[in-house]
Amino acid sequence: MRPLGALVAAAALALSACAGPAIAAEEPVNTPAATRTAKEAKGLKTAIFAGGCFWGVEGVFSHVKGVTSAVSGFHGGTAATATYDTITAGGTAHAESVKITYDPAVVRYDELLRIFFAVVADPTLKNRQGPDVGTHYRSAIVPMNKEQAAVAQAYLAQLGKSGLWAKPIVTRIEAYKAFYPAEGYHQDFMAVNPRHGYIVRWDAPKVAALKAMFPNHYRASFLRDAG
Repeated sequence: MRPLGALVAAAALALSACAGPAIAAEEPVNTPAATRTAKEAKGLKTAIFAGGCFWGVEGVFSHVKGVTSAVSGFHGGTAATATYDTITAGGTAHAESVKITYDPAVVRYDELLRIFFAVVADPTLKNRQGPDVGTHYRSAIVPMNKEQAAVAQAYLAQLGKSGLWAKPIVTRIEAYKAFYPAEGYHQDFMAVNPRHGYIVRWDAPKVAALKAMFPNHYRASFLRDAG
């Protein structure tokens, strides 16, 4: 007999909001290198990205060289409502997000931004990504320091002038409030559930695009978070 915790997790997956209709995945975009590069001191840094269902965001960054940790969770809102069931029901201020730790000596913040907009999130979609709809699926950048904020503002402005998208960019820069790690069954989800329908349809193509478009940044092994 399966343990109760496993049964609960399985039921949650079956009802998961990250399980939209099987329509075609979005095409990656050849985003430009940032003209304003990040000037970061030595030592590990953290960054938060919101780009729809956190499974794919975590999955992509877990394959990026220089990323040492990728944790799925919720940014904003309150601790009292920072649970998956509450957030996906709507009405909270959270966004499904991924908090990553990275070594800027290997991958700079501006390079992470470029990867994010190239293969992770469509910046023209408001309060949705792919098949998932709701304010908790909004695309957002959460700078953790002044340098990240300056780089993010400059890169969004650069992308806005690039003509890569026919629609205006609606991705927001949000001030950091709080980050709450998601339930354990969401962590390393792509590695644990590679045959899950949502992963196959929506997220595996993102990792394939990372490998094809950013071979110097791509790491074949999936970084499993120890925290």
